[in-house]
Amino acid sequence: MRFNSSPERGGGPSNEDSMVEGPEAAESTPPSRFARHLPIPGRILGAFLLTLATPALAQDKQPPYWASIASGQAMTRTGPGKNYPGVWLYQRRDLPIRVVKKYQNWRLIQDPDGARGWMLVTLLSDRRTAIVKNGEPRPVRVDPGDSAKIRYLAQQGAVGRIDKCKGAGWCHVDFGKRDGYIRTSDIWGVGEGEVVE
Repeated sequence: MRFNSSPERGGGPSNEDSMVEGPEAAESTPPSRFARHLPIPGRILGAFLLTLATPALAQDKQPPYWASIASGQAMTRTGPGKNYPGVWLYQRRDLPIRVVKKYQNWRLIQDPDGARGWMLVTLLSDRRTAIVKNGEPRPVRVDPGDSAKIRYLAQQGAVGRIDKCKGAGWCHVDFGKRDGYIRTSDIWGVGEGEVVE
């Protein structure tokens, strides 16, 4: 489920350039359309949800790297610790994110809108996913290549699980019960020329 965020964030997650290693407060970044701002009662609920999270598999990689949100509810905080206020609550399992920094068992993540915040590593998954970029519906084809038959069109904001990318500008992605090849330039969640197996 996607929530529109409030234009007034007040004390949101910081940009990577202004973030310091360790427990210091962060500056704000632009709002995300994939999360909603947490009022104080929501922050208390979020702290409870952290205790229900399942562990991520191999989140000891060195940033930057791609991952996804493992939980149906995952919160970002202004700093790397439970003592920092929760600011954004994500309610979309499999949303692709980019891990840009790590501090102990916390990861500074960036969502598809560019919003950043600290998330507990157990709320993340190594599962590779992608989201269709804004704009017109994108063709999903039977085979990789512009001349291949179009199987269906994927709407902006559709999230799929990446099966493989051969590095030639195409990825095979599963959008629910439908699959096919989509251009890497039409999705966010994989680097240009990246190979995913």
